Amino acid sequence: MNRRQFLHSSAAAAAALTATGCHPKPILAKASTPTLPPYDTLPYLAPIRAHTDRLFRITVCIRPFRAEGPRIEPERVGDKLVIHHYGHGGSGWSLSWGSAALVVPMAMADGQRDIAVIGCGAIGLTTAAMLQRAGARVTIYAKERPPYVRSSRATGSWTPDSRVALTANAAPDFAAKWEKMARTSWAMYQQFLGASGTPVEYSDRYALSALHPDAAIAKKEREDPIGFARYNHLLDDLTPKPVDYGPGEHPWPKEHCRRFTSLQFNIADYSRQLITDFQLAGGKIETCEFHTPADFAALPQKVIVNCTGYGARALFNDNSITPVRGQIGWLIPQPEVNYGIYYENLNILSRRDGIVVQSSEQGEASGWNDTNEQPDRREAEDAVRLLATIYAGMKPQKV
Repeated sequence: MNRRQFLHSSAAAAAALTATGCHPKPILAKASTPTLPPYDTLPYLAPIRAHTDRLFRITVCIRPFRAEGPRIEPERVGDKLVIHHYGHGGSGWSLSWGSAALVVPMAMADGQRDIAVIGCGAIGLTTAAMLQRAGARVTIYAKERPPYVRSSRATGSWTPDSRVALTANAAPDFAAKWEKMARTSWAMYQQFLGASGTPVEYSDRYALSALHPDAAIAKKEREDPIGFARYNHLLDDLTPKPVDYGPGEHPWPKEHCRRFTSLQFNIADYSRQLITDFQLAGGKIETCEFHTPADFAALPQKVIVNCTGYGARALFNDNSITPVRGQIGWLIPQPEVNYGIYYENLNILSRRDGIVVQSSEQGEASGWNDTNEQPDRREAEDAVRLLATIYAGMKPQKV
């Protein structure tokens, strides 16, 4: 059939269809998946070298959890006014400034300006700094200083509602108090962004799951055997909204991926900066150990802020503190890795002083009421091997 014949027969066929009331169906374009805007597409994600022989240390931290939430209240001990300030669970670094702001008016209510702080961890250092800003002369008394205090072994993530209270035990007004502490702390941390040594910075995290991220979160909360209180939704306006990626939109070996942005702490440098600032403002640190509250009588200060964290359990015989063990395996730093991962019970965070590899083998109950501070090499290596499976299944990326 030549071209003229083809066109003639095609026109005749079309006319016949029209005459009988039939019209040819238009050819529809295949629906395409909506593309993400350029600013939400994933960057190249440098892989972590997940080898067990790159573990250069393993640290264990005992978090001081109280079902009611942190203890922030005054008590008379002999002729001393003691302000208790401890029991923040896994939220010590995150809540420290806002929590300290509640302590300052209590400590200075009697007009005293010479104040003692017991403890040199996250809570002790920030409490001392806030008291100085209010005009107090502060001396820190502590058995240990960073990096030997327990809070120096923390993950370094902004986690203001991590194991901070139990839903069934927290007072009705605790959520509002928690929100005030969290917002005050958040505002303070913005002042450290861009500072020398990068004590505080933002980074992206990727939550990987076979379920949709909302379903995965709901499942985790349903299966929480302890009943931890969750308040982070009260801060939704402080952080960018997460971005969800479905199958084919990301390189990770799971169907769903949620990317969100959060604060992280370079704890080694941040602690040094807090100590340096405290001493430059005239603060003193004395090495001292207390075995009972009666030992406070030897101090010249009339007002004492007790920031001993888990140590308060023995010092004040406070059995309301439940120890929660947490272990971190540290992989050699990789400057090109600037993100974190949540996968099953694995928590990964790349810091400037090492890559945090933390595994909660029993989920939310992991480490509950466990006082063992000895590192477990098997646990650390198993976590690294699980991390390696993520990269083994990762799709090729464009550099």
